[in-house]
Amino acid sequence: MNDEVVENAAEEGEVVIQSVSDVGHAAVENVTKTAGDFFTWVKGFITWDNLFKVVGALLILLALFIIYKLCMRAIKKVPPEKLSPQKAVGVLKIVQYAYYFIVVMYILSLFGVKLSAIWGAAGVAGVALAFAAQTSVSNIISGIFIVAEKTMKPGDLITVGSETGIVDTIGLLSVQIHTLDNQLIRIPNSTIINSNMLNTSYFPRRRICITVYVSYDTDMEYALETLKKVPALCKTVLKDPAPAAWFDGFGDSGIKLVLAVWFNSADFLATKNAAYIGIKKVFDEAKIEIPYTKIDVNFPEDGINTKPAVKSQKKASSKSKAKK
Repeated sequence: MNDEVVENAAEEGEVVIQSVSDVGHAAVENVTKTAGDFFTWVKGFITWDNLFKVVGALLILLALFIIYKLCMRAIKKVPPEKLSPQKAVGVLKIVQYAYYFIVVMYILSLFGVKLSAIWGAAGVAGVALAFAAQTSVSNIISGIFIVAEKTMKPGDLITVGSETGIVDTIGLLSVQIHTLDNQLIRIPNSTIINSNMLNTSYFPRRRICITVYVSYDTDMEYALETLKKVPALCKTVLKDPAPAAWFDGFGDSGIKLVLAVWFNSADFLATKNAAYIGIKKVFDEAKIEIPYTKIDVNFPEDGINTKPAVKSQKKASSKSKAKK
């Protein structure tokens, strides 16, 4: 009985070994066949015709790369007077995207991909995206107009609606500014295009007009000549264009005069402060009074009694008047 068991086990072992051997031989045959097919494909692919095609494609890609680098270098060498830094960044991005697009399209054409199908799919996708992102497209188009018009640049002080700040960046979707108290504000490009924008820093020189009143008892010629002395006291006031002073009407508080002075845009605060200080100084020296509102309040003498005090206060209030 034991001899039969041993013989059966031996036979089963031989069967297992034979099956493993058969599997190994089959795997080796498959690998050999696959390798042979690959080498056959490589041998069939490496022909003079295909070799010339590969070399030609590499040369075209190299030529495109050289042209791309030359364009980028030429744009960077354009002087800022002809091409502003902000506009140069936009042009560089457009050239870069165009280069990548051309290279990808060329490589796809080498592999036999039909570009007409891609253009059709891109057209359908473009229409769908346009309807889905109308606001973004509007901001992008507005951003192109902003860059083309050159109405602002980083560092300019602008006012759009109720927001005032210094321009940090001009992007495709928005313009980022920081306010004078250092808070970031993002303004969509379409908002800037569709509303009035004030660029305080656009021109290198500015003018400020300051209004001042004098009493009706003041000699008008004397007051005007006194006001004309103020620009000489301000170091930041420009002589060309020359300062000016004139009468601007008769107001409720007195005779209205206006002083206009020119200065460099960077000297706004210094000029404004110096002008007000100068006006007060020359008017004090000339004994010219700047009128201001005065109120006289009369109190009743019999304020101890409640009822009479109320009546007399009403009368006093009716007699109260403003001296100007």
